[in-house]
Amino acid sequence: MICIFLLTILSALIAFYVYLIWDFNYWKKRGIPGPTPRAFFGNLPSMFTQKKHIALEMDKIYKEFADQPLVGIFSIRTPQLMVKDPELIQEVTVKNFKSFHDNEFSQLVDKKSDPLFGRNPFMLTGEEWKERRNEITPAFSPARIKVLQPLIDEVAGRLTNYIKDQHEALDTKELASKYTTDVVSSCIFATDAQSFKTEKPMIREAGRKLVEFTFTTYIILFLVSLFPFVKKFKKFQFVAREVEIFFTKIMVDAIKYRKDNNVVRADYLDHLMQMQEKKQLTDLELAAHGVSFFADGFETSSIVISHCLYDIAANPNVQQKLRAEIQNVITKKGGLTYDNIAEMEYLDQVLNESLRCHSIASHLSRLCTEKTELTGLKDKKYTIEAGTLIIIPFYSVFLDAKYYENPEKFDPERFNAENGGVKAYQDKNVFFPFGNGPRKCLGMRFALAQIKRCIVEVVKNFEISVDKKTKEPLHPDPKQFMIVPIGGVWLNFKSIEK
Repeated sequence: MICIFLLTILSALIAFYVYLIWDFNYWKKRGIPGPTPRAFFGNLPSMFTQKKHIALEMDKIYKEFADQPLVGIFSIRTPQLMVKDPELIQEVTVKNFKSFHDNEFSQLVDKKSDPLFGRNPFMLTGEEWKERRNEITPAFSPARIKVLQPLIDEVAGRLTNYIKDQHEALDTKELASKYTTDVVSSCIFATDAQSFKTEKPMIREAGRKLVEFTFTTYIILFLVSLFPFVKKFKKFQFVAREVEIFFTKIMVDAIKYRKDNNVVRADYLDHLMQMQEKKQLTDLELAAHGVSFFADGFETSSIVISHCLYDIAANPNVQQKLRAEIQNVITKKGGLTYDNIAEMEYLDQVLNESLRCHSIASHLSRLCTEKTELTGLKDKKYTIEAGTLIIIPFYSVFLDAKYYENPEKFDPERFNAENGGVKAYQDKNVFFPFGNGPRKCLGMRFALAQIKRCIVEVVKNFEISVDKKTKEPLHPDPKQFMIVPIGGVWLNFKSIEK
């Protein structure tokens, strides 16, 4: 009896092992090179073990196959394709977009399993995604962002007052999160989050729950990588019910306040109200649009601000030159308007270089939605099956010496007009910090507006330096999905006498 039991267990283990490695020759059969995967881990074990940030694991593979345009990898047992060549990246994200128009998370949720996240434009697919994007695009026009500038200015003033009240080094990610929470809350929901007055404001805590990768999230990702067929009959919930209720109520209350008090302002909320009247959108659909904007503007922008302020603090010459430009524009133009800030060329260079040196995440992903072909070097054809996940490792592309001289060096001048500006790198398909093609970040203009205004406010009013609490060189925290440094970025702020 015991022998039969042990034999059954052994047979099950052998069968499971065979299942794990069954597709490991997938890329070899298709003539695409790649690293040898490990049973149960594939090529990206730290995605689940969290011993190393996934960006570093992908970068190792990227460099190991430096001369290859494509690399076949495995997430546990699921084949994925790393696209490295800039021309192929352009083909996936722009030229052949019709075959790669969805992202990986779109397979995991729907409106029934996750009413809020499932209605988020980021999650939508096909024609529904296109329709929702067309609805929202006008809300991010320069004219509407200009209307929001006074609100951003007000929060910038709060930021300065808060820093002046502190007498020690500040965690810049935490500082930037306070700023972006107040800005986005004011611009979307017309509410004051009071982040500079309250330690844990409700809207900020709810926002954290929207973007954080919980243990449950990792379990879901692990299961769908181990058993990909699960996605076909099981959808998951990523946003907790209480968070859904919280943001829906905020949206309903904001709209009610405007209607009851006849408040008219050509901002994002006004655009959503017009959409609601024209298309009879539900409160939940409005909340989904609001949450999409909030999640994008709150977390990613605070990471960008934190990294950029670090780069400015760590490079005194850059800081001095940027401050001179800011003061010059203020003197000549008489203030800090949306248009005046947009004219700051060196500010653009500094921000673009920081975005290059410090990617927000490890990669973009695109899902192949129909069988297609990619054309590599020497016109070699690669057949891509529907359902294949495409990985675009922009963290590695931005630090590749083939495209950037001395890529580890922070050098804003590489983006100056004499070198062709940012367009020179965009035309080569090697700089796309906000994504590329039709699924490029919809809120990019707004994100840049609040990021630039924060940087200008800090550099104008403070001399900043890196505090010894900061662990240099910066190293990605393996327990975070986005790329944030271990231990945080701690800076000192010294008020500039006027």
